[in-house]
Amino acid sequence: SSPHLVQVRERIRINGQPISKEQFNKYFWLVYNRLEETKDPARASMPAYFRFLTIMAFHVFLQEKVDLAVVEVGIGGAYDCTNIIRWERCGGAGAAPRAPQPGWHGASRGGCPRKPVVCGVSSLGIDHTSILGDTLEKIAWQKGGIFKSGVPAFTVAQPERPLEVLRARARERACPLYLCPELDAFEESGRALALGLAGDHQRSNAALALQLARAWLQHHGRCGEASTHGPRNAGGERGGRVSPRCPSPAGSGELMDVPPSVEAGWTVPLAPVFRPSVAMVQGLREAEWLGRTQVLPHGPVTWYLDGAHTTSSVQACVRWFRQAALNEDKPQDGSEVRVLLFNATGDRDTAALLKLLLPCQFDYAVFCPNFTEVSVVGSADQQNFNVTLENALTRCLENQKTWTQLLEEKVGQDVWLAPPLEVGSLLKPDAVRGALLLVPSAERPLNSNSLVFPCISHALQWIAQGRDPCVPAPAAKGAHPHPVASSGAVLLQEAAAIRVLVTGSLHLVGGVLKLLDPALSQ
Repeated sequence: SSPHLVQVRERIRINGQPISKEQFNKYFWLVYNRLEETKDPARASMPAYFRFLTIMAFHVFLQEKVDLAVVEVGIGGAYDCTNIIRWERCGGAGAAPRAPQPGWHGASRGGCPRKPVVCGVSSLGIDHTSILGDTLEKIAWQKGGIFKSGVPAFTVAQPERPLEVLRARARERACPLYLCPELDAFEESGRALALGLAGDHQRSNAALALQLARAWLQHHGRCGEASTHGPRNAGGERGGRVSPRCPSPAGSGELMDVPPSVEAGWTVPLAPVFRPSVAMVQGLREAEWLGRTQVLPHGPVTWYLDGAHTTSSVQACVRWFRQAALNEDKPQDGSEVRVLLFNATGDRDTAALLKLLLPCQFDYAVFCPNFTEVSVVGSADQQNFNVTLENALTRCLENQKTWTQLLEEKVGQDVWLAPPLEVGSLLKPDAVRGALLLVPSAERPLNSNSLVFPCISHALQWIAQGRDPCVPAPAAKGAHPHPVASSGAVLLQEAAAIRVLVTGSLHLVGGVLKLLDPALSQ
């Protein structure tokens, strides 16, 4: 998987846990030395960072004899270096990209595995446009590049035209493509399945995960659950039960063909709804995902972490944050300060992302690069040798300027595209602030002052003002001569509650987690 949040070892996991430091050291040098010894003298360069870790991950999985490898693509799919698991071979491992990056391939050891067992494409978003293209249709074409002949693929609800591109890619590759029913279609003992992750978008990811898991279990004849809602017949009715071993026509793990769901209007057939196993139900209920819709209460300071970095994911982040903040106990005196901590890198449209965050009504917007400390001496896991501190700070200043311009153009109008949340009587419509507010009734003008700090550590120190036991207080009195920093420090020191949304970059979220939870660095 990629990227990592705190330690690079997070990218290679076995049974859900990052490989140990000893394992990482052992396999890193083994792979590095072999590549060094066998490289073409005419081309002296070694594989780049992500490609090297991909090769290393495959080697780890082979040496550790895993039963199943789940591999997330790095960027896109068609030309991604993870997309090499495609030919028939004996004694190999397999792979599958997963929900955060649309695209997975799944395969297993033992016997003679034939290509990946299953592929998946999660919700599409605009990202990495310089490589993948600037439309969802172009990105869908890239994602469909992981489809394999005769290997079932699953996706979730997509806009019509990108979905048609996925369908065309599946057809040209003779790949059976299925649309995942929503998670609400599944149930346990008559009750909806519980998910340990917050946010409606995570329920979409969970629905995809269920189908991928079932496809692999079906491939191995271990699918012991009975289907109570089998595939639809030609009349659109559910029928039949899946046998305990879930046999498939060709023994390749493919599902029986399901006619399109006419009433739903989809051109891609729906995958069957089935009764999840006890292990599946437990896995969904206990699911945790650091840095995604994560809440860390630290006394009067509550940190909301979500590494959203596309327009669609920021929309989901806004919905989650507003709901999560509303669910928190309100200070009796109403003295609540809301702070945005943001960074965005690469070719991302910062203006589009920040515009979606306006309705959250932040009192302060704080921008900083993804460096945990100003000093170049730090954790190698957090280093980025592709950008200098000067360039990173320049981007932060540009982000701050964009935020200021957006505030001048549009004062808190709801610009995020989403159905209204059901949040009860605490909220009221307001033409200026938008349809949803984070506070029940106080008439408070938008006053989102902004600051730029040279590193994450300095930003956290100013935000927390010594009130978070995990964050040291600012170095000395008068350390922030800027008038906004000085006046803001007083408000933060006196506020009954400080709510901080950290978003825009997974690397930023990772740096914040490293400082807020030092145990993650062990």
